[in-house]
Amino acid sequence: MSIVEVRPITADEAKEYLRVLPYVNGFPQEEPEPSAWYAGQAAWPPQVPATEADLERHAAGVQVDWFRPQAAFVDGKLAGGSAIVSVELTVPGGRQVALGGVTSTAVLPTYRRRGLLRQIMSAMLADCRERGEFLAGLSASEGTIYGRYGFAPATFQHRWEVQRADAAFRTDFTDPGTLDLIDGAAAAEVWPVLHEQVRAERVGEISPLPGKWTGLASGGLPADGSGPAHHLVHRDARGVVDGAAIFRLPWSPDAAQAGVLQVEAFESLTFDAYRALWGLLLDFDLTKRVVAARRPVDEPLRWMLTNPRALKLKLTRDNLWLRILDVPAALEARTYATTDTLVLEVDSGRWLLDAGPDGASCTATDRPADLTLSVNELGSLYLGGVRAGELAYSNRITAYTPNALSRLDALLRPDRAPHNAVGF
Repeated sequence: MSIVEVRPITADEAKEYLRVLPYVNGFPQEEPEPSAWYAGQAAWPPQVPATEADLERHAAGVQVDWFRPQAAFVDGKLAGGSAIVSVELTVPGGRQVALGGVTSTAVLPTYRRRGLLRQIMSAMLADCRERGEFLAGLSASEGTIYGRYGFAPATFQHRWEVQRADAAFRTDFTDPGTLDLIDGAAAAEVWPVLHEQVRAERVGEISPLPGKWTGLASGGLPADGSGPAHHLVHRDARGVVDGAAIFRLPWSPDAAQAGVLQVEAFESLTFDAYRALWGLLLDFDLTKRVVAARRPVDEPLRWMLTNPRALKLKLTRDNLWLRILDVPAALEARTYATTDTLVLEVDSGRWLLDAGPDGASCTATDRPADLTLSVNELGSLYLGGVRAGELAYSNRITAYTPNALSRLDALLRPDRAPHNAVGF
């Protein structure tokens, strides 16, 4: 019988650990179709196995305090691995709480179906609990894997497109600010400041990993051939940046795909910035179509157009999956839209939630439950991006008292749909 050991890696094992990961060994790490993270038409770029020089460089990046790798060893051979990154998540009410972000997950094909991933995941979630992280999160490469470990989709993204000829706005607009095209070095200074302001207000947003924005300064061409990045900023009347966008104008030999402007990133703090940035992106010279990915599901742009049908939804995809590790701590960390008291039975525990706009208390109780659900459903509901009624209709929540579902929805729903533009 094989001997399996799951533990954190040592510094000497960093290169061996990296060799099991898809972005290093050249195996697929994403579904082959264009996904919501990407605005273009190509599939995931081909994977090329890392060279020894690459491994040396990557190994140095593994040995940092915010990256916590775990590995599974079978008879002494490293056969699978994953890691937790330390980030923050903005929850309803504006509190930014610690989130253990699951990333870099893989088991070598020759060691699959042996329960290694389950053991790795158990070790990582235990590490999160020991560090006081009552939430874990991930972005799932496949939709069938992580529900078995208690994770469930909590935020979603749209990819949409607009034909330039159809992109007329409903009303005239006088912009008190200015638009400017800047270089990558300037963009690398703008985006960290802008994102910090955005994530302070946006439910579901995540803090960026160290070095997130440094690549903007170096520029370069992506492997998918989508062309160089262009950087657009909006400044208010005082000259302060209150919005920015990154877009590409790829060349295509296919006439059907020519003239496409791909919006890679877009953030704004004000209506003026939002309207002005989209006004230019939707009317850029010598383009025919605008494609935007990773956009909020409640994008307001549709309602600014004279023809709302001009904005055509092309794909909806789950983005952040959440795992609640400590039910009372998680429910007490956020605020609620209304004032109410409900008893929730979550897996084997029963909790009295006394919640309101100023916060909540969540304590163990033996009172009869108003609703029963698993930790998976609670993860989907937690940020307010999924309705309890949807899950109940799918036989995933059971309600025992009148109006319990609508009361829970009323408690949980934020003003805007949760969204995270930054991942890990």
